[in-house]
Amino acid sequence: MSSTSLPPDAASRAALIDSAAQTLHQAWRQRLTIAPLREQHPWLTLDDAYAISLGFLQRRTQAGERVVGKKIGVTSKAVQDMLGVHQPDFGFLTDAMQVPNGGNIEIGQRMIQPRAEAEIALILRSSLHGPGITERDVLNATDSIAACFEIVDSRIDSWNIRIVDTVADNASCGLFVLGNERVSPRGLDLAAMEVRVKKNGRHLSRGVGAAVQGSPLAAVAWLANTLGAYGVTLDAGDIILSGSLVPLESAAPGDVFELDLDHVGSAIVTFS
Repeated sequence: MSSTSLPPDAASRAALIDSAAQTLHQAWRQRLTIAPLREQHPWLTLDDAYAISLGFLQRRTQAGERVVGKKIGVTSKAVQDMLGVHQPDFGFLTDAMQVPNGGNIEIGQRMIQPRAEAEIALILRSSLHGPGITERDVLNATDSIAACFEIVDSRIDSWNIRIVDTVADNASCGLFVLGNERVSPRGLDLAAMEVRVKKNGRHLSRGVGAAVQGSPLAAVAWLANTLGAYGVTLDAGDIILSGSLVPLESAAPGDVFELDLDHVGSAIVTFS
């Protein structure tokens, strides 16, 4: 994939977008990283990045994976400051990304440079199609919530990302773990809900739902409206990851992460 500093014509742009999608897919398959896309192609827009992510996703679904949800990321100030990305990203979840609660992740086999984050996952009972989606709409469409670890990963060298890099890379998606419990969100204050995270038995971090755009409901409304502009719905049955309530933490072989989410339950994941 050659570097291009000036915006190409339409045909060349389409070819370069497809080439970038292929490069990301190959990096994912081989557990390798590549130079930041924004450096290879300074002309890339957010729409271009999303087109690359769709090409990356298409290659995975053609190989048999099935989309089971969507995610919003980089929603909290702590994560934005850590990554240098100052607006949320968005991507897709597939069935192959889900790890059972209590499961083990072999880093060299499945991931490149993983980082764990604690989230509130929403499971939808009805679809949401932006624009115009409100927090009330999200609440009405949600069947249940669950405690969640998202294990983000990046195909970009040393996590040297900006918004076009992470959106193109399917929002730096890696794997995710849902706790066993499912709880109705009705009557709960998701913004005030606290999560506590342990790493190797020791307290690591804590955060509240308000860390993600004021509330997980607001974050998911933003996601529905943003994806709606691309003609994408949040569908009944979808698992929606609403963003990290705590700073990201690198994971290495031997690490054990546990979280406990107020009024909901726990989740655990190990690494080898």
